Amino acid sequence: MVAFAVIISVMMVITGSLNTICAKWADSIKAEGVPFNHPFLQATCMFFGEFLCLVVFFLIFGYKRYVWNRSNVQGDSGSITEITTEEKPVLPPFNPFLFFPPALCDILGTSIMYIGLNLTTASSFQMLRGAVIIFTGLLSVGMLNAQIKPFKWFGMLFVMLGLVIVGVTDIYYDSNPLDDKNAIITGNLLIVMAQIIVAIQMVYEQKYLTKYDVPALFAVGLEGLFGMVTLSLLMVPFYYIHVPKTFSTNPEGRLEDVFYAWQEIKEEPTIALALLGTVISIAFFNFAGVSVTKELSATTRMVLDSIRTLVIWVVSIPLFGEQFIAIQLSGFAMLILGTLIYNDVLIGPWFRRNILPNLSSHANCARCWLCICGGDSELIEYEQEDQEHLIEA
Repeated sequence: MVAFAVIISVMMVITGSLNTICAKWADSIKAEGVPFNHPFLQATCMFFGEFLCLVVFFLIFGYKRYVWNRSNVQGDSGSITEITTEEKPVLPPFNPFLFFPPALCDILGTSIMYIGLNLTTASSFQMLRGAVIIFTGLLSVGMLNAQIKPFKWFGMLFVMLGLVIVGVTDIYYDSNPLDDKNAIITGNLLIVMAQIIVAIQMVYEQKYLTKYDVPALFAVGLEGLFGMVTLSLLMVPFYYIHVPKTFSTNPEGRLEDVFYAWQEIKEEPTIALALLGTVISIAFFNFAGVSVTKELSATTRMVLDSIRTLVIWVVSIPLFGEQFIAIQLSGFAMLILGTLIYNDVLIGPWFRRNILPNLSSHANCARCWLCICGGDSELIEYEQEDQEHLIEA
């Protein structure tokens, strides 16, 4: 089990990093001097990778049904010759179209992020995606009536400071005269704005995944199917929509042109390799992410996601010629610290383990710190009652 945990953790970091790197690699390849700029086609490739999770789910489901049927066989006279105590595997009873709304959010959010990725660096793209924590927390209060403890607000504050540092330094310290600073600003803003849509998707999924107990791999696959089909149909009207050169390198300024993309792929076959890398990496990343959440914990997944951001940043500097900006280290540290605090990996556990036991005799002080760092207020009340009984005795 330890070996499996290590394998899926490493797989999540590697495939998650490759997903962003392959997308930026495709953007950096030029065919006849024109960069490959097809965010909606790249998003479709990503959805196809998620759709493969649905294929994997049904393969696993079919195998479990096969094993169960083999273990529950009736004899010639109708008697059961072998039986297991396990229940027969069945699909969860829910309407699959419940996942159509989050698929639409995924289409919009992913497409906007890929447009932003075309305008900014891969490392900034990955770091700015951390804004999803802020919007998810705020929407959880409004849509799920969740109670956010003060330590989570501290985490969100650190994330916000990190985002400001990354975004400002990305523009202020850019020394390349060929870079369009307005385009970089637009790209960074698009990535942050896309996190609002991603947060809506996550809150919606949290509500219905919990309500209907839908396997995560099944949910990811359904969203991939809906997203792939919907975005493929949208390619038709996108072909007739014309946009400024900032958002399209198409000679005719089309929002999305699959025919021109095919010409570029034939001219530079390495583009197809980059797109294939996107498909494969997103499929394995989702599988590894689900496995990490199931076998380890959601907080472990967040920590590994932070490591993925570091890997993308380190690799992007030599691979894509990104400028190393030392002050971005502080922004990156703020993002990681805020993420760990928000997910109760740092501060809260340390406080409850080392400080809280020493405050049991000061109930009011302990309750105050419990409100900030989380914990069980009933335990303090219980210890206070015990001390009062001892004093009376």
